[in-house]
Amino acid sequence: MTDIAARVYSHTWKIDPIVRSVLDTDFYKLLMAQTIFRRHAQTSVTFGIINRATHVPLGRLIDPGELKEQLDHIRSLSLSRGESTWLRGNMFYGKRQMFSPEFIQWLESFRFPAYTLERRGDQMQLIFEGPWLETTMWEIPALAVIMELHSRAVLKDLGKFELQVLYARAMTRVWEKIQRLKPLQRLGIADFGTRRRHGFLWQDWCVQAMLEGLGPAFLGTSNCLIAMRREVEAVGTNAHELPMVYAALAKTDVELAETPYRVLADWQEDYEGNLRIILPDTFGSGRFLDRAPDWVEQWTGIRIDSGDPIEGGEHAIRWWQSRGQDPAGKLAIFSDGLDVAEIERIHRHFKGRIRTGFGWGTLLTNDFRGFGPDGRLDPFSIVCKVLSVDGKPAVKLSDNPLKAIGPRQEIERYRHIFGAGVQAAAPVTV
Repeated sequence: MTDIAARVYSHTWKIDPIVRSVLDTDFYKLLMAQTIFRRHAQTSVTFGIINRATHVPLGRLIDPGELKEQLDHIRSLSLSRGESTWLRGNMFYGKRQMFSPEFIQWLESFRFPAYTLERRGDQMQLIFEGPWLETTMWEIPALAVIMELHSRAVLKDLGKFELQVLYARAMTRVWEKIQRLKPLQRLGIADFGTRRRHGFLWQDWCVQAMLEGLGPAFLGTSNCLIAMRREVEAVGTNAHELPMVYAALAKTDVELAETPYRVLADWQEDYEGNLRIILPDTFGSGRFLDRAPDWVEQWTGIRIDSGDPIEGGEHAIRWWQSRGQDPAGKLAIFSDGLDVAEIERIHRHFKGRIRTGFGWGTLLTNDFRGFGPDGRLDPFSIVCKVLSVDGKPAVKLSDNPLKAIGPRQEIERYRHIFGAGVQAAAPVTV
């Protein structure tokens, strides 16, 4: 097993580049990229890093030269022959050839596009602008680089033994969490922690710990590279990015109101089975479900990624029942800032009523709370989101108003069109 403390103490970026493969990304990125490839490859989209935790001065903590070095290294990466073979021949969600030969051919020739980087006060401004199919690929590796550079900056003055103790304590914490989860009957849980991980080696260790500690309850990892290396399932569906871009492309308010369902219609053409998971909260879950076409109720399940998870699950149950569906046969995936106590609470509440699944993210792969100097190793909330589409602003409402993204005037316009109503704000920790 890798001696993480020794590698952290003695690393150089050439030995341990933060992102070491095109596949060091989340599976949903490849699924969405194929949908984009088929329909909107040349749509111009701008992504940007948004540090919600403004108290974390990334512009002072991270050396811009080191950040540029890591980003430029990513731009040198290409899909290897073995990685291409894995994508072509592996079975994903029970299906072979999930990715078309044309898409794989594009991915084999893909190189990460240019970026713009500058320091603005205490923060970094990192922007990716260009064809949607290319810029979308930056989201996961860019976040992984920033998070690991932050971790390295905080740990750089620690000695060998300090690092050994720190990682021993962190490993113990993860293992104790896993042991708490182990008794839960019919638990289904996956690693969703790539974007805000402490580091690649640490995420890989966490996946191995879950694989050994949870057995069949461990469903897999969102990280394609780790899934390939550890021979576990690659998991994930889609994200808010799709409806955000489709909405920005709408020419009228009527067309805008229908864009979330156009996304689902396109997704239904591309994927089936357990990949048909509704993500309703981009512009507010309530009205989304109430106005959904009849065919949406036939989908496998729903992902609840903002707002109160119990309320979200109960709303989904009522909706399925109102549409003549049996909730016991449906799947609800919870993925918003989860840790053990919340997983236990949700699992207990819905036991026997719906099938539950959990996407465990930052507090699996980056829970060093209380271990670093002065709390500076604590995880924080940072995202890479669509800012504009063909020059028009992009908007996300969420079921938590503190997660809303976009110009204030556009947010209010979207709230009116989608009937978002009163929303309860909840702290965004990760």
